[in-house]
Amino acid sequence: MSLLSAPPDRVSSDGVDARRLRILFVAPYAPSPIRVRPFQFLRQLVARGHAVTLVCPISGPDDRRALETLHSLCPTVAIPHGRRAILEAYLRAVPGPLPLQAAHCLSPALVQAVRKAMASGGFDVVHIEHLRGAEVARVAAAGLANAPPLVLDAVDSISLLFERTLRHNPAPGTRAMALLDLARTRRYEANYGQAFAQVVITSPEDRWALETLRRQFNQPSGVPIRVVPNGVDCEYFQPPQTEREPATILFSGKMSYHANEAAALHLVREIMPLVWQQRPDARVVIAGANPGPRLRALERDRRIEITGYVPELRAYLQRATLAVAPLTYGVGIQNKVLEALACATPVVAARQATVALQARVGVELLAVESVTAFADAIVTLLKDATMRTRLGQTGRAYIERHHTWHASAATLELAYHAALQTTLPSLGKGNS
Repeated sequence: MSLLSAPPDRVSSDGVDARRLRILFVAPYAPSPIRVRPFQFLRQLVARGHAVTLVCPISGPDDRRALETLHSLCPTVAIPHGRRAILEAYLRAVPGPLPLQAAHCLSPALVQAVRKAMASGGFDVVHIEHLRGAEVARVAAAGLANAPPLVLDAVDSISLLFERTLRHNPAPGTRAMALLDLARTRRYEANYGQAFAQVVITSPEDRWALETLRRQFNQPSGVPIRVVPNGVDCEYFQPPQTEREPATILFSGKMSYHANEAAALHLVREIMPLVWQQRPDARVVIAGANPGPRLRALERDRRIEITGYVPELRAYLQRATLAVAPLTYGVGIQNKVLEALACATPVVAARQATVALQARVGVELLAVESVTAFADAIVTLLKDATMRTRLGQTGRAYIERHHTWHASAATLELAYHAALQTTLPSLGKGNS
């Protein structure tokens, strides 16, 4: 693959090879401020001088609005892919070994769009977002004589998420879906090192999970798995300039995601009754898109606000007395924690929500392991303004040191350049 413009020994100020790359960015959904990781990578890659073209499916007006914000950044190719197409993709996958998550947007139209872009010879590397985009790129590249190297941003270990869903989610239907796809997903993720020229992921725990799968399925070690953590837009998420609202506890995230729904129900049903015994004035704000009927039903209690989609989550983070992350299960880095810390909002989190972070417990945030401890930590922070201020300041400083998108994009570039030096795996015919 030829590279453009810059001499081979040119490096940027952060030590990364600064050659301008032509990047085909394959995402399984329209990147947006809610789907923050691909959205911010696109922004950073363009800002760093790379030529990026996005190919993704779209399924409704929200996706179209998201793409409107990207048109000024990079060329986009959007392929319609609604619920019927998703169902058809699932039905095609059921008889075989392909995980349903990998089949989610595996439509002939999307594969053809990606294959056409690859075959054009106009790209040096292909960036693939998530397990849902992995098989699209694999199938598109199969049989192409000069396919660019494929770099998979796996984001999280989905099989690890499914294992935890089976153990901790209270909804039988959600557990059944996780069980249906778990074995298939384990096999698929175990093969990442043979299928892609480079693999990146958000956290050391998720890297451990993928490396464990390689050993369990007797796969060769393949390419190393590189940790590229999530960042925060520190210019956007700033500490507030006004007073915070009193006794206001915020939980944020996309509420259609089963782990967030389970966490919100856990907060209201198990933790807050203990808080309200001591602080009956405390109120809970659950902010995030697409809350289901079980969350909407909580609004019968006037101490609870369910916002639904909010165009400006930052304002809620800046108004809250404190933020919570009461996750009963999950994987990867929790953006809700990073964004709260960036706004100098003190955070109380379940231990699981902090394992991917380098933050010091008791210094930059509070992490607890039981319902009683969670409630006690909330009550303590509501009483102690000095402690809230200290945690807010140290939390913001932690984000500035460890979680900028600029630094994450620089690490991602290392994966691209390593991919250009990697012998391309044999892609065969894919798994479809």
